[in-house]
Amino acid sequence: MKQAKADCEALLSSVFPFAEKMLTDHREFYPYGATMGRDGQINYAGADNGTVRPKSADLIELLKTGYIAGARSGQYKATALVMDTLFTADPAAEKTDAIAVALDHRDGYSVMVIYPYRFQAGRLVIEAPIAQQGAAEIFPALPLHR
Repeated sequence: MKQAKADCEALLSSVFPFAEKMLTDHREFYPYGATMGRDGQINYAGADNGTVRPKSADLIELLKTGYIAGARSGQYKATALVMDTLFTADPAAEKTDAIAVALDHRDGYSVMVIYPYRFQAGRLVIEAPIAQQGAAEIFPALPLHR
């Protein structure tokens, strides 16, 4: 599981700066991500459904569908899906903007890393990340492809 965590941390490090840049420049971003091939190569992924202002949920579904197909074929050993979302750690509290990164690995490692953020005096302020168990949607009960 140590290698799975390291692979996912490498993916997180590779995808996070783009979210930060998009928020700084545009105050929003569409869902995107990256995959890690069996050889450790990281490839970035985006989705386009042909509409001018697509719904984030539609793009997330397109990315997940592609990730699942790649996982089933043994093409990927890890995936990252990055979303601009609303989050609260306390159900009684008001939700805040957050960057959410869903990380999944073929070895059963799945984590959601959430970075709450806000704009203060026009500047992006990203708070400490919160990690929680992921949904494990990309590699569910698949045979290991080595």
